[in-house]
This record gives sequence, C-alpha cells and structure tokens, in this order.
Amino acid sequence: MAETISQKPHAAEIAINDRTIAVKGDLDSEASGEALRVPHDKVTGTSPAGHTLAGLAGSAAGSARRRSRRSARLTGAGPGPDKPRASERGERTEAAMGGQKKIVITGAAGLLGWHAAVRVHAQNCAAGFRGDPAPFRMVRLDRTAFNDDAALAEALAGAGAVLHFAGVNRANPEDLEAMNPGIAQRLAAGCHAAGVTPHVVYANTIHAGADNPYGRSKARAGEILTGIGGPYTDLVLPHVFGEGARPHYNNVTATLVDALHTGATPELNPEGRVRLLHAGAAAQAALDAVTCGGTGRIEPEPRPVPVPDLWEKLQGFHASYEGGVYPDLSDPFDLALFNSYRAAGYPNGWPRPLTLNTDARGTLFEAAKGGGGGGGGGGGGQTFLSWTKPGITRGDHFHLGKVERFLVVQGEAVIRIRRVLHADVWEYRVTGEAPAPVDMPTLHTHSIENVGDGPLLTMFWTHEIFDPARPDTYADAVLAA
Repeated sequence: MAETISQKPHAAEIAINDRTIAVKGDLDSEASGEALRVPHDKVTGTSPAGHTLAGLAGSAAGSARRRSRRSARLTGAGPGPDKPRASERGERTEAAMGGQKKIVITGAAGLLGWHAAVRVHAQNCAAGFRGDPAPFRMVRLDRTAFNDDAALAEALAGAGAVLHFAGVNRANPEDLEAMNPGIAQRLAAGCHAAGVTPHVVYANTIHAGADNPYGRSKARAGEILTGIGGPYTDLVLPHVFGEGARPHYNNVTATLVDALHTGATPELNPEGRVRLLHAGAAAQAALDAVTCGGTGRIEPEPRPVPVPDLWEKLQGFHASYEGGVYPDLSDPFDLALFNSYRAAGYPNGWPRPLTLNTDARGTLFEAAKGGGGGGGGGGGGQTFLSWTKPGITRGDHFHLGKVERFLVVQGEAVIRIRRVLHADVWEYRVTGEAPAPVDMPTLHTHSIENVGDGPLLTMFWTHEIFDPARPDTYADAVLAA
C-alpha cells in the first residue's frame, strides 16, 4: 500500500493569488473536456541526482528540431518580414530576461494544460542538467487566476507566448455559444492592456465551425484571438487522451480505463468511432510551434479507432498487466495508451507481490516479462542492477514515455513517487526479503532511498534500451528542498 505524504508546493515562479471568483461553466483545458485542479508550483531546472541521466544534454532541443522537421500539416510559413516572431516589446522583454521566453498557459489545471506544463518543465530541467539557464519562464493560469484581473495582468506582462487551452465545452446551449468567445475576448483585452502581442497557440477542435453552439463558439473564439496581433497558431485537435484524464467527462478513453480499474461494465456504442491523440503529442505540437515559429493551421495526425476496438485493446492491456506481463509496446500509440491506462491506477496496487517458487535449492521468481518492441532494437527492453549504500537516494527524475520498474532484491528501501508539478508524494516501503516491484508512472518523478543498514541491490527494467541521444530522463527532485 502507498502512504501519501504532503509537502508544500514549490514556491510560485510568479506570485498568482488564488482568490476565489465564481465562473460559469468549466474553464479548464477544454480540448477534450478534462479539468484537473493543480497548485501554482515552481518550474525550474534541477541539478541531477539520478543514476541514468547520461547523455541528457541537448536532447530536448534536438528532439524539438527533429519533430519540427516532420511537423504535421502546417499551413502558413514561419515568421517572415510580415509575420514577426514576436512583438518588438516582446523581443526587448526576452532580451532583458537573458533570452528566456515567458510562456503563459491558460487552462493549466486541465489535461492538456498539465501535459504542456510538464514538457516546458522538462526542457527547463534538461537545461539545468547541462548547466544552462532555463529557456522558459512559465506561468500557469487556472480558472481562478484567469478570472482575476490583477493575476491575469501580471501573468501577461512581458509574455512571449500564450498556450491558450482554457475553454468550455459543457454548458446549456445559449451560454455555451457565448462563453468561449468571452474567454478569448478576456485574453485579448489582457494582452492589449499589458502592451504585448505574444505568439498565441489556440487549442481548437475538429468540431470548430460546425453548425451547433459549440462549433460556432470555438470558431468565433479563434477569430478573436487572431486579432491580438502577434503570431498565431491554430492547433486543431481531435479527441485527446492521456495520463491524468478525467473519466466520465467527455473522454471515452479515460472512462473505459476507469471501468477496468473499478470493475465496471461500460455501455458501448457498437458503431462509435473516435479519433485519438495523446495529450503529450498535442502539447508538444503547441510547444514546437512556439519554439520553431510555426504559425497557421496545425492538425496533428490522430489514430482513428472504433470504440469497441478501443475497449478490446484496453481489456487486453489490463489482462496482460494484471497477469504480470507487459503488452507489446512497439507501436508508439499503444505505448501512450498503455501509459495512460496504468497511470490511472495509482497510487493503489503497489508494491505488487511476486510469485516465489521455493524448494530445497532456494527461491526463483520472475522479475519482468513482455514489453517487446522497445526502442533501439531492444525487443524486450533493458535490465540493469545497482548497489546503493545506506542513506543514499537514486533517481529523482521523470520520464515522458519510458516504462520503468524498480525491484529490490536485497536490502530495505523506500520508493517515492510524485506527480510532476504537484505536491503529494506516495511512499512505498519495499524489502528484498519479500520481492515486490513498483512500476513508475510516466509524468511522475520518482526515487529510491536505501533506508537499511546494509547495501541495497535493486533491479531496474525499462521497456526500451537506453539511448543517450533520446534519454527521456529529466532530473526533478521528488522531495522539495
């Protein structure tokens, strides 16, 4: 069982007063209807404390460049003489900040907002590991802060980019048609008052322009945002799923995952189809647009899936994983879906006892099975062992896509896990006397501390072979300093 401990959230990068203001509807990252409240945490680069961070230098920037070269459906060239990369005021502001770009994320308490914030944080962490200044200064606005005039003004002052994920998709039809344009108008007025014309990336929807209140609402909001005057990216999104999604709230994937974890039987539309995109891919597309100057319409490629097939695939994940076998993770879509499925089960269910086969010769147990198709031609991933001295902590990092297992085979340890940019920490006490693994959910920073009197022997397994060019490992201390 996990023990949850609370620590104070990291100090805010920019003080945003959390004053309660009544709002109508659901003003949070609205692209797929999720809304998760988070504190205003600090986002900074952190010195490395882990043991698998070799080669991290340059990885985030390199990955961004590679993704840019294969960007999806980009309409409109990058900034040119008639499309400035930033306003003159914005350029002066960034110069004064030593080249650091200030990014504001609206709808930060929602699914897409959190995934985007984690990726901004990851790039800051990568820079910190290299000893470079953090490339971004991030301000996350939840519904309260967005509706607070002073907080909004402070957030937008000097902003070089706004990832606009705030929106409403559930309200009575009369209100819904006016609410998304109203949110966009508030952002536009705030930018005008702050004297900034930031690069705005708008989380739009494939339903924009449809002849219904929601479609007209989203289309009109986009028209308002283009009037802010800076670079503009229309990020057109399908059904978004991912770690942290809210079930029973306009998200079929999260609802089906929840049914598996709770033992419920969902009602399926046999003719239903969804076009799925992982929230990480959507968030990365937004961040790439800002860092690479992409403007115009961007429509990331979704995966069309019949709803019954989606349920069948998730059932297969569940049966395999509960049986101690990782499913085939060779397809990046399946990897993202599997990570979303397993993240929804935490913090319960860990450590997971293993079957020990004991006879006169000793004891045998299986530590990790399956997961074929890992990167680097690994097929079954990578396993390594480490000795850790008493009182020493390893890890203190997180992954965006890597599946990782910790298994203590000798000694006593505490494994700690914290959702990135959140405060609560889950603790799991483990011992080599009763081997029981703990898997690390993606987008959660984690560590293992030797709390025994002797050396600690731990097995670490990942679904892919470590690639120094793409380490997917970001230093971030689990426990606040």
